[in-house]
Amino acid sequence: MPSSILIVLVILLSISLSSAQTYNILSYGAKPDGKTDSTKALTAVWAKACASVKPVTISIPKGRFLLRTIVFDGAKCKRKPVTFRIQGTLVAPSDYRVIGKENHWIFFQHLDGLSVYGGVLDAQGASLWSCKKSGKNCPTGATSIGFQSSSNVIISGLTSLNSQMFHVVINGCRNVNIEGVKVSADGNSPNTDGIHVQSSSTVSILNSKISTGDDCVSIGPGTNGLWIENVACGPGHGISIGSLGKESVEAGVQNVTVKTATFTGTENGVRIKSWARPSNGFAKNIRFQHCVMNNVQNPIVIDQNYCPGNENCPNQVSGIKISDVMFFDIHGTSATEVGVKFDCSSKKPCTGIRLQDVKLTYRNKPAIADCSHAGGTEAGFQQPNSCL
Repeated sequence: MPSSILIVLVILLSISLSSAQTYNILSYGAKPDGKTDSTKALTAVWAKACASVKPVTISIPKGRFLLRTIVFDGAKCKRKPVTFRIQGTLVAPSDYRVIGKENHWIFFQHLDGLSVYGGVLDAQGASLWSCKKSGKNCPTGATSIGFQSSSNVIISGLTSLNSQMFHVVINGCRNVNIEGVKVSADGNSPNTDGIHVQSSSTVSILNSKISTGDDCVSIGPGTNGLWIENVACGPGHGISIGSLGKESVEAGVQNVTVKTATFTGTENGVRIKSWARPSNGFAKNIRFQHCVMNNVQNPIVIDQNYCPGNENCPNQVSGIKISDVMFFDIHGTSATEVGVKFDCSSKKPCTGIRLQDVKLTYRNKPAIADCSHAGGTEAGFQQPNSCL
């Protein structure tokens, strides 16, 4: 065989191997009627995709697809990029008990090069919220979509509705980009954090809108390198680092930036909170900048005396060390008189707090600041007057 023909064949073979293989769930028995259980169909698609040596695209077309709990585990797959393109809606069973005892409704783990584009996740969590509010014996509830032990992850254009518990969880991941995500749940829905990040590095959350009943974004132990920009929050509990210090031995949080965020009618704005009990954890190199507060109850808050239900923490103090935290260009309206509150640990006082160009009003008058065990500096415009 002439060498030129051999070269052409090698090139054609490499192109063939590199071209993506597409699997449409309709070809595996899924029906877009919102009633037929599509879990087996999607499981069959995943088995095919997992075995493929080519990059894979899994297509979920328009329509409503009923889905029970499913796990996409890449541990035994041929290593290659995997893309989910979702045009339709994945809907959880209306009976919350079907998935309510699971940790996750949809779960990805052990993947490198995962992309999830578009789509709606409708977890139908309202009935479980009602059960919890009634005081009955209810399951904890499932996180709508979770990503664990994965790297190089893209989540773009996803909408999460009415999660039973957390909407999106990033745990033990590296290089994650979340963009154009919309989260929606009732302002009174319990424990429905919008996006939760923990034990992960190099994560970005961009251009997203989060309306929920708990933290819009919650940042847990072991987070290193988180960038949040252009996020609208409300209703919800704000953007929170913590709760930290639940465990006595705990990884710290560092290198977090929250930039160009808007908070409307939220319980908190930008917050760091830790349990009032011993821990070796920390939070450092944190930047909150260019944030707008619209009728926010606690616009700027550090709370190191978090002790829900006064259980396992009364008469103790936080061991979390909070340092090098900057609040720059934070302005708007507070729904309470105290616009800035630093309630730090008497054992590990907050150090290196920096306030610059802060303007917060309460009922058209300057808000006030309240500090305990906090030290730092101020620069530029200050309203309220700094208590550091």
